[in-house]
Amino acid sequence: FGLKLLGVGNEQWGPQYVERYARFAKTLKSKYPDVQLVGASGPDPDGQRFDYLWTQHRRMKTDLVDEHFYRSPQWFLDHTHRYDRYDRAGPKVFAGEYAAHVADRGNTLESALAEAAMMTGFERNADVVRMASYAPLLAHEDAWQWRPNLIWFDNLRVVATPDYYAQQLFSRNRGDVVLSVRLNAEDGAAEPLRTVFASATRDDKAGEIILKIVNAGTNAISAGVHLDGIARRQRVSGTETVLTAESLKAENSFELPRRVTPRLASARWDVPDFDHTFPPCSLTVLRVAAKQ
Repeated sequence: FGLKLLGVGNEQWGPQYVERYARFAKTLKSKYPDVQLVGASGPDPDGQRFDYLWTQHRRMKTDLVDEHFYRSPQWFLDHTHRYDRYDRAGPKVFAGEYAAHVADRGNTLESALAEAAMMTGFERNADVVRMASYAPLLAHEDAWQWRPNLIWFDNLRVVATPDYYAQQLFSRNRGDVVLSVRLNAEDGAAEPLRTVFASATRDDKAGEIILKIVNAGTNAISAGVHLDGIARRQRVSGTETVLTAESLKAENSFELPRRVTPRLASARWDVPDFDHTFPPCSLTVLRVAAKQ
């Protein structure tokens, strides 16, 4: 079947799992050495069980470790730099299940922006985070286990959540090379940076730099953008796609399925330096032509 990856276990923990994983790994690697194995790290993204399994996976030289995190939006915002500190030489990460929970609500703009902020961390650390997948994917309106699901349906209709559109924007604007990003605040203006998250890549075929900026705050932010590596001042074209709504609590429904959806517009900038305003409660994707 051309299988490239195989997961051994799902949210298991403890010494018994390590013992059995080792036996699976020995047999599978001897017969299929090119198939990469994904090991479990338990049901939580931290704690004693998590730390123990990571220690064992490093010892066993597991190819990838599957991490799961279902947490509050604030947890996601607080952990966007989680993978900055991971060992580059150790097992790689598969962020195999994640969703931001909003208490007593379904998928809202708030949860979508929190996940997008986390995904900027995935993208900045793509040498460590090899794969990521949101979960759960589908839920029927009359038969669900919990509320954070990417796509909802009933017997006649389907509605995509704000989280779905955040995932879509990252998927369609990946780029080929990850670029470094530095966020600087003016003197006395450090507070807004607590709600701003960013990543950047280069699309070699299109000749564009792709900037993804999350403004999780409730105020618009005016920023100066500087693109290193562009030698001469020039006027360039591109696109601006914005996912936002009037409130962090905004969500899509069967009655209002397009309440929170991306808006695409053409744009022109004078590079390498230009000013841009990022709306409150928004995910913005800028594609800037940047051929030398």
